Amino acid sequence: MSNSECIELFSDYLLNIKGASDNTYNSYMRDIRQLSEYLSDHCSCSIAEAGYDELFEYISFLRMSGKSVSTVSRNIASIKCLYTFLCINQYIKVNPSLKLVPDKNEQKLPQILTSTEVNLLLDQPECIDPKGYRDKAMLELLYATGIRVTELISLNIDDVYLSNGMVRCIGRGKERLIPMYPKAVKALAEYINIVRPQMIALPDEKSLFVNVSGERMSRQGFWKIIKYYQKKAKIDKDITPHTLRHSFAAHLLENGADIRSIQEMLGHSDVSSTQVYSQLIKQQLKEVYNKSHPRA
Repeated sequence: MSNSECIELFSDYLLNIKGASDNTYNSYMRDIRQLSEYLSDHCSCSIAEAGYDELFEYISFLRMSGKSVSTVSRNIASIKCLYTFLCINQYIKVNPSLKLVPDKNEQKLPQILTSTEVNLLLDQPECIDPKGYRDKAMLELLYATGIRVTELISLNIDDVYLSNGMVRCIGRGKERLIPMYPKAVKALAEYINIVRPQMIALPDEKSLFVNVSGERMSRQGFWKIIKYYQKKAKIDKDITPHTLRHSFAAHLLENGADIRSIQEMLGHSDVSSTQVYSQLIKQQLKEVYNKSHPRA
């Protein structure tokens, strides 16, 4: 079996059977293509022919190339997923990836913004032109709901219920309804009713948020937007679209929301993914104590 055949089969499996998210799919496919190139160039064997020694050599190569622990660990996960798929479907007889072990990496708690920093960031877009109204609505919605950036840019106009102050989000095969606070509803209403009709390229455009060409906003486009407003707000922290998601969850927890409700709004399938915010709050309290207590 050629490398191209393996890659094509694996791609179909990730998309149509595993139902991988866009991020997971793109990362895994990139990892496997790089593995394919390495095996061809350095080991003179195909993906299907590779054994443990070749895979171990490749992982060692990544480490010696200065790749981060998280990058190497993700590559190992990609490789294990590939070979498990090939083995289960009998494209190969033995799974050579079973003994690959990711590096131990202490879980890093997500970085969040303070309430003051959030307010500062959300106040940056100036509602004096269509772009300002759109950016204001996007940032308010992201912090109001905690949705993923992929979910944000995938929203359609029909997913917003202004009268009820709710947004319908479909992410990773699950649908959920999330409430919005009044300022977010107001920002969305102004964008939808006044600005969006001027920005869309075609009258039947379904996308909620569009770029200057009137087409659906991309991940890269929104990334540039949030980086622009971070710089404008002069916030030293490295803000990504996920930073507002983390801040949303931590602030809800800090103000008394129960973990199960936060799990539902975030769309986590496992509550353990949500419980990391409890650790974050405890760490913050400890830091405040150590900085502020006279005898600490």
